[in-house]
Amino acid sequence: MINNLKYYSQLLKFRLSSSVVFSAAAGYLLGMSVFNFQEFLFLIIGGFLVTGSANGFNQILESDYDKLMIRTEDRPLPLKNLSFKSAIIFSIIIGLLGFYFLSLIKPHGSFYGFLSKSSAFGLLSLMIYVLSYTPLKRMSTVSIFVGAIPGAIPVLLGWVAATDHFGLSIGVLFAIQFFWQFPHFISIAWTQDKQYKRAGFKMMYGGEKGTYPALIGLITSIVMTIISVLPYFFDFDNLKLSFFAFFIVLILGVWFTLKTYKLYKNIEDQTARELMLASFAYLPLLQIVYILDKVFSN
Repeated sequence: MINNLKYYSQLLKFRLSSSVVFSAAAGYLLGMSVFNFQEFLFLIIGGFLVTGSANGFNQILESDYDKLMIRTEDRPLPLKNLSFKSAIIFSIIIGLLGFYFLSLIKPHGSFYGFLSKSSAFGLLSLMIYVLSYTPLKRMSTVSIFVGAIPGAIPVLLGWVAATDHFGLSIGVLFAIQFFWQFPHFISIAWTQDKQYKRAGFKMMYGGEKGTYPALIGLITSIVMTIISVLPYFFDFDNLKLSFFAFFIVLILGVWFTLKTYKLYKNIEDQTARELMLASFAYLPLLQIVYILDKVFSN
């Protein structure tokens, strides 16, 4: 029983799902006017389950390729710790439960009478991730662009759960997370280049480690940094930065951009690892600064 729980936990990629939910929670906290604990709880549970479902289907579709990579060969499907039938049933059940919880958030602002905006974005994210990003990984580096869309949807989902509407504010938060994923993906693809190629995944721009993918990472990190400080200069609805927060956000962006510039200059594996670790730290730190600034500025 305990082993089965461990295998199902591996199937939904607990740590990855948790980081996705963190972005959704950040979007909610930045968008809200009044904190609603019930809505927030539904968002956390629903977001986690839908993300876990997407991760489960991803592993189901890639199980034959996971066998070929050291980093994924110990997943439950390659080792046959779970059957395909069990994995499919589990992924369907937690996906449906996730959509149910998301549908309880502001259900009156619904699409077609049954999907709330939150559950609609959850469904969109899952479909792009499973049906587009996952198969594209073996076809073209276009998968990185496509994968950046569901990767940026969680913060949008959280904002919509809080506000039930769109606007330039959430466009800024979405764009930050969208452009962040290019240096993030590139650094991971760089460190896992041999394994990805062994499994047939086309995850490196230009096909080889070099200045071309590093330049894409540098350009997108510069764009990301510029977007991240816009709320200080423009009056976006419910999204503003104080001078102190602007300074910290700018420092974070410059720090991260310097990591991408270093990779562009020296094209070394160790620099790519440093960039990868920096990418894991940058986004949650940025979101925490935004949230704390909102709390202490009100």
